[in-house]
Amino acid sequence: MAVTDINDDNFVAETNSGVTITDFWATWCGPCRMQSPVVETVSEKMDNVKFTKMDVDENPATAQEFGIMAIPTLLVKKDGEVVERLTGFTPAHQLEAILAKHVD
Repeated sequence: MAVTDINDDNFVAETNSGVTITDFWATWCGPCRMQSPVVETVSEKMDNVKFTKMDVDENPATAQEFGIMAIPTLLVKKDGEVVERLTGFTPAHQLEAILAKHVD
């Protein structure tokens, strides 16, 4: 499954049902450039999770609403509720294990 770019306007609609993960990132962020391919790889293995990403520079309202002060931050939601928050680089095996806990 591909990673979908989302924005402040469609964040709620895109992440309000099922298990979703949003990668909050910015183009200037080195660790974000390391995290992005990991998220892409995991997205190919987990069809039952919706993978999204959001540029915090272009979409500051959502980042502010969730108190995201450092990037990369991965926000995992289940049926619209935040169930996990990962700040900093997260390796693929750890990300897969965390997501697997929330998939029915």
